[in-house]
Amino acid sequence: MTDSNNNSIESCMDSIDSSISADDALQMILTRVRPVEGVEAVPLRNALGRVLARPVTSPINVPAYRNSAMDGYALRGEDIPADGTQRLKVVGSAFAGQPYQGALKRGECIRIMTGAKVPEAADTVIMQEWVERDGDDAIIDDRTKPGANVRQAGEDIQADAVILDNGDEIGPAQLGLLASLGIPEVAVRRRVRVAFFSSGDEIRSIGQPLEEGQIYDSNRYTLFGMLTELGADLIDMGVIPDRADAIREAVQQAARTADLVLTSGGISVGEADFIADTIRQLGEIHFAKVAIKPGRPLTFAHMGDACFFGLPGNPVAVMITFLQFARPAIQRLQGRREQPELRLRVRAGSALRKLPGRTEFQRGLLSLDERGELVVNSWGRQGSGVLSSMSSGNCLIRLPEESSNIQPGELVEVLPFDLLRH
Repeated sequence: MTDSNNNSIESCMDSIDSSISADDALQMILTRVRPVEGVEAVPLRNALGRVLARPVTSPINVPAYRNSAMDGYALRGEDIPADGTQRLKVVGSAFAGQPYQGALKRGECIRIMTGAKVPEAADTVIMQEWVERDGDDAIIDDRTKPGANVRQAGEDIQADAVILDNGDEIGPAQLGLLASLGIPEVAVRRRVRVAFFSSGDEIRSIGQPLEEGQIYDSNRYTLFGMLTELGADLIDMGVIPDRADAIREAVQQAARTADLVLTSGGISVGEADFIADTIRQLGEIHFAKVAIKPGRPLTFAHMGDACFFGLPGNPVAVMITFLQFARPAIQRLQGRREQPELRLRVRAGSALRKLPGRTEFQRGLLSLDERGELVVNSWGRQGSGVLSSMSSGNCLIRLPEESSNIQPGELVEVLPFDLLRH
């Protein structure tokens, strides 16, 4: 049936017995996953998106020398008058990369530009707006304190200090930081190998004609996108037919070659759902149901050293279970430093339907109201097969297991998509 907001209301009367809570499921995953072995040195330009395997220390001070924080005049602090004005002789200039070579004496100053090296005898820079020129003389006053506007050597980074740590991801800012220190390469963990496939006789790959009762495989493309964003090494095994022998062969091959195996569909209790039986025979299942909506039939297991996630078949359930459970597992495999999940507390702009018993993830639209404050509204139809609302919405609304209907104005937890996907 459909509620007044045109949201699909799935039946919540199915049993959730034997389901593990969302928080317990995530904790179980994180305690059973270890970072992959293997380290490689890569040139800086190839390090974007990789995860550091060792701390990086600075080989130099930053700044490397005392330099001016602004355009002005460099002088000895003792030449600043206690009150009134003082006339100093301008004896030279210093530019970035072109330092003043003379020895600065009492009663002298130099014209200096931002970033230029401050002469050894000088300890202060007066901004140019506070200096009056009179021929070769500069007239200063008492507004500037000794030591002002000079960046000290090592003020930003000291030599031998750890600038990036084991588990840090290298983004554009980190690339620039490493380049500024003259570091040509870094030690990173090898990429995590992820094998994934879809299963189902009704599934067809793009380019194949659809017959009655068949659908195109969207899940592999969704998984491809999310895995690529994580920097995984992908093994796309295509669509596997609903045959016990085919499923077993695919799962065994994936477990031999990958650190983590992802499947979508075929883990429920239908007669043609062979994946769950295969995993029971080949590995150890840690849990097979999670008290969430959508995505309750989620399996987490191990086959030898390979982690396994059996994701549901519905497209939205695939995305949500991946983002909430498989993604943290991959990040742990990558050796990333743990970051607490950022959840925003936002006022609900519309009523939200929910029954207690499961953690629920509803698609939402996060926006600013007329007062410039964040507000979130339910967005689109909420059925687990309605992928369009994941595409046009911009966040998930996380409703805890114990909560019930939410009224407009109440605070709810919001997970913006961009934060979820990176």
